[in-house]
Amino acid sequence: MNGPNSPAHPASDIDLSSLDDDFAEAPEDRSFQELPDGKYQVNVDAVELTTAKTSGRPMLKWTLKILGPRFAGRLMWRNHVITQGPNLAWLKQDLRLCGLELQKISELRANLHLLLDVKLEVSRKTVGENSNIYFNRRIANDEPVPGGHDGGHGYDEAPF
Repeated sequence: MNGPNSPAHPASDIDLSSLDDDFAEAPEDRSFQELPDGKYQVNVDAVELTTAKTSGRPMLKWTLKILGPRFAGRLMWRNHVITQGPNLAWLKQDLRLCGLELQKISELRANLHLLLDVKLEVSRKTVGENSNIYFNRRIANDEPVPGGHDGGHGYDEAPF
């Protein structure tokens, strides 16, 4: 796979000078609206096995795309540090909810592709400065997706 950072295209060969004027005129204030707490319907857009920056422990990083109608296309992220004890049990439960039943955690990397395009109902909950994403249930392929946190279409509007 060739990309801008692959050996076929070293970063030193990329000329960005044609974008200088557009960059200078680009607004700096994007007025980014934080996602409110509540329930959302999402699609698993990407999932990768990586390491946590602070601890260096293995971590499963989920990228979830909101299906809508409100906030459609916005991304949410869930990081699951893989350690012994309750964290491992929670990960196992989330993987099963997504339809992935493993006999050994060492089988995870080879099966990550099976988690892509899984539709889920998730809850976002903020406590203090930290927000967490919880997997509630899998949405069946034939189940209509009514949208996410949409202001009165049957989903809980109240914070947790």
